[in-house]
Amino acid sequence: MTLAHFMGLLGGLALFLYGMQMMSSGLESVAGNKMKQILEKLTANRFLGVLVGAVITAVIQSSSATTVMVVGFVNSGMMTLQQAVWIIMGANIGTTITGQLIALDVGAIAPLIAFFGVAIVVFLKNEKLHHIGNILAGLGVLFIGMDMMSTAMKPLADSEAFVSLLTKFENPLLGILAGMVFTALIQSSSASVGILQALAASGIIGLNSAAFVLFGQNIGTCITALLASIGTNRNAKRTTVIHISFNVIGTIIFTILCLTTPLISFMESLTPTNVPAQIANLHTLFNVVTTLLLLPFGNLLTKFTKKVLKDKPEEADKDTLYCLLNSTHINSEILGVSAIGMETTRQEITRMLGMAKENVENAFTVFAAKNAALLSEIEQKEEYVDYLNKEISKYITKAITHESLESGSQVFHSYFSMTSNIERISDHAMNIAGYSNMIEKKKIRFSEMAQREIEELQKICNKMFDLLLEEYDDVVAWHGRIAAMEQRMDDVTKEYRNNMYTRIQQGTCTDEGSVLFSEMLTDFERIGDHALNISDERLKIALIER
Repeated sequence: MTLAHFMGLLGGLALFLYGMQMMSSGLESVAGNKMKQILEKLTANRFLGVLVGAVITAVIQSSSATTVMVVGFVNSGMMTLQQAVWIIMGANIGTTITGQLIALDVGAIAPLIAFFGVAIVVFLKNEKLHHIGNILAGLGVLFIGMDMMSTAMKPLADSEAFVSLLTKFENPLLGILAGMVFTALIQSSSASVGILQALAASGIIGLNSAAFVLFGQNIGTCITALLASIGTNRNAKRTTVIHISFNVIGTIIFTILCLTTPLISFMESLTPTNVPAQIANLHTLFNVVTTLLLLPFGNLLTKFTKKVLKDKPEEADKDTLYCLLNSTHINSEILGVSAIGMETTRQEITRMLGMAKENVENAFTVFAAKNAALLSEIEQKEEYVDYLNKEISKYITKAITHESLESGSQVFHSYFSMTSNIERISDHAMNIAGYSNMIEKKKIRFSEMAQREIEELQKICNKMFDLLLEEYDDVVAWHGRIAAMEQRMDDVTKEYRNNMYTRIQQGTCTDEGSVLFSEMLTDFERIGDHALNISDERLKIALIER
């Protein structure tokens, strides 16, 4: 094999992997930030789940990309572990499409497919059509790369040393190990199976040797999901265990079948003169049969992973349930990254809003009755809210640069505004709580009427936050209720300020007391304004996602 052939092999592999990445990017742009809604609707039962996994993987030609997406979805809470089982099973079926297309010699029309894809991107102005064009261009580039690899490896058929090496793969353990290692290195079972078919097309390897390499390739593809699960939560790691278990079980079953039954001879008899088709057919049979065998035992597979990876006590802590920086890594090449980023950001903002709510509630309590311990808790929580605001904002800034759709950017902009408004609410809570130091220092006392008004302000704030945090079916009606509550807060502020003026005239309210009470009313009114701003942004997001 000359240097030119070796360079051709590397160039073909590069085009193959780049074409796969183009297809993944195209699908991400078409449906990335809608992936959550799609999966929620289509994973209602195991059969639909398998179908979804198969279709997505068939489109992007990569089970690894689908599985990494599923790991991210489980980690962010968008998908349950049980739903993940069906998607992974479907992904293993969908990945066999590449091999079947190679066996059908689709590479012959690959330049035409690539041309149509590029023509759509260059000559049409519709954004969605551009993404479809990327998918078509990626498919064409993928098969052009496949043809390059096949051409580059033809001289290897004349190398006795290389042919002798491949015949050793008839030993099941050596074949499985070779397939695992090679696929783990290039992190793509589609590419490694394609290379195996290219070797077969050149007459270098037969199904006897290729079968066990093929089984090892199915295990090796799990390395990508395994790497993606580093730093994720327990359920995300279990998703990877499910993926590995599926392929290991399938490998054990089919290795036994190949050694004890005439399975290989039967597969050869279906297409006697087409070894790449024999490999593709065995690959399809492997994944379809394994899926059918394991489909009734999906629940047991889930329980098995929970035995292997038991829950850790700290993961039950709600404050550490969603860790934005550790759980979501922005990578524009990962399918569904837009949906994962949006969902994780939403969860963090909801948690941040819950903390701001607690601070406001406690602030009124401290204002009415000095409580040093509670004041210290408010201060600590305020510092953490400030930290979350900074970190979420940094994350959103990075996420927007990877967002391919205008609608996705708009959603992230709304989240940016929401986190800023929540931080300001917590600031006003800190202001209200801080007035207690002045009350104690100057021995200020409030009338019974003023105390009742303070209690009422606290109740109104609690109702406002309950509304903000509640789940809704009709976002427009929900926003209307928030707006009505904010108007109520404005009206109450005006009413209580007039009451304060009356108490000043009657001599029942001191100058210093009136200043503090007036400041508190201003903070109360501002809290309502920021709450309405948050609901405005949530309305925008809901309308974008329709």
